[in-house]
Amino acid sequence: MTSLSISSITFSSKLSLIKPSSSSAFHGVRIAHVCPTARPSFSSLRGSYSSSSSVVMMAKREEELKEIRAKSTEELNEEIVDLKGELFMLRLQRSARNEFKSSEFRRMRKTIARMLTVKRERELEEGINKRLSRKLDRKWKKSIVPRPPPSLKKLQEEEAAAEAKESA
Repeated sequence: MTSLSISSITFSSKLSLIKPSSSSAFHGVRIAHVCPTARPSFSSLRGSYSSSSSVVMMAKREEELKEIRAKSTEELNEEIVDLKGELFMLRLQRSARNEFKSSEFRRMRKTIARMLTVKRERELEEGINKRLSRKLDRKWKKSIVPRPPPSLKKLQEEEAAAEAKESA
């Protein structure tokens, strides 16, 4: 069982509302576990929170970050453009009500965010401030040449191969 205790708030004057005094009696919410080994019953609904599964996830994430950091900035830019194209294709599939994996949205967005984070970390190492970074980012976005994403290229190649096979 968990016990919950809430302390009351006492203020001595209007001034303490603006700037909290150190003599305030408010200590927040305290939650004390009576039986620390017991788990709540709702944990089975959300899945197990065992430490072994979270360790595997962390290792996988760190491994992915190592792969991202191993790439050059130009490779990262190309990969970001490709992933954003793939994300656009997924949105088109969803709007056309075609079959797709909904988990791919989250995976791609997180991968793009990780790549952009690594890119920003490199900018910080070079001493590029936020304002200049945004200016460079706008310039980079304008320089992007629109091209089909890799999955669409692969689909077009497969269709071309099938047509060549039928004509031969």
